[in-house]
Amino acid sequence: MLLVGDIGGTKTHLALFDPEVGLHDPQIDETFPSAAYPSLEAVVQDFLARRSLSVECAAFGIAGPVVAGRAAVTNLPWMVDAAHLQQTLGFASVKVLNDLSAIAYSVPYLEPADLCTLNAGEAVRGGTIAVIAPGTGLGEGFITWNGDQHVPQDSEGGHTDFGPTTQLEIALLQYLRRRFGRVSYERICAGIGMPNIYAFLRDTGREEEPAWLAEQLAAAQDHTPVIATAGLDQSRPCPICRRTLEIFVSILGAEAGNLALKVMSIGGVYIGGGIPPRILPVLLDGRFMKAFLNKGRLSRVLAPMPIHVILNRNAALLGLAHYGHEA
Repeated sequence: MLLVGDIGGTKTHLALFDPEVGLHDPQIDETFPSAAYPSLEAVVQDFLARRSLSVECAAFGIAGPVVAGRAAVTNLPWMVDAAHLQQTLGFASVKVLNDLSAIAYSVPYLEPADLCTLNAGEAVRGGTIAVIAPGTGLGEGFITWNGDQHVPQDSEGGHTDFGPTTQLEIALLQYLRRRFGRVSYERICAGIGMPNIYAFLRDTGREEEPAWLAEQLAAAQDHTPVIATAGLDQSRPCPICRRTLEIFVSILGAEAGNLALKVMSIGGVYIGGGIPPRILPVLLDGRFMKAFLNKGRLSRVLAPMPIHVILNRNAALLGLAHYGHEA
């Protein structure tokens, strides 16, 4: 059996694959609250202690930069070390890579049902592919073709400086600078960022906060799903939440366009992470594509690029399974 894990600041998703059965769907998988454990080793030991299975190899995708098999999880106080994991868990091999590289590894193996297309475009065979994924944080990466296979490349582009494109976004930047000093795209286009947009609209008087919503937010540990759900609820419209989602999607579209230009992703753009499948109606209403293409003379370069939302919530596990099996 092959053990894989998608390690994020909010949750740790572990799964077991049997290569003889196939690598598209796990045989067993389970999700754990990351903050409830002192280390990745502790999560894995808990997962395996309740199962009598022989595991020889493991591959983990980490939400943070990976250097020489070691990584500090960006939004979690864990240090992950492949050599230490291998020794502690007694596996024959342990591989550690960036979580966006894990999603990138899945791209060649995704099926039509795993995707929702925002722009059909026309992919250039062998062209670079961009991957952007808003989850707890904002992950970015890309895939190159070496003549024989696709090779994922790491990036920490989600932590680059936020560049506003409208007067409203300039005001948002100024508001967030007073709170945080430096403002990255992750402060806005991620699970940790959506409440920042909401607070900006509320605190600057641009939108009113309903009393019922204030009560829900006060009772919730994570404000993002509350805001997203209210913003999509047509039976009880919530203008402040809807506008939060619209700003979120516009800025995500602009940054996806930035990434596409930087790596010349003529092979396509894939949007991963846990948030996009949950806010598909806003992604599909045209504002994402408008912001993506708003690049002046270079809009014509972006227009033919296919853009897909990854609906498969196990995409990172799928990529890790193939990476672990091939490695």
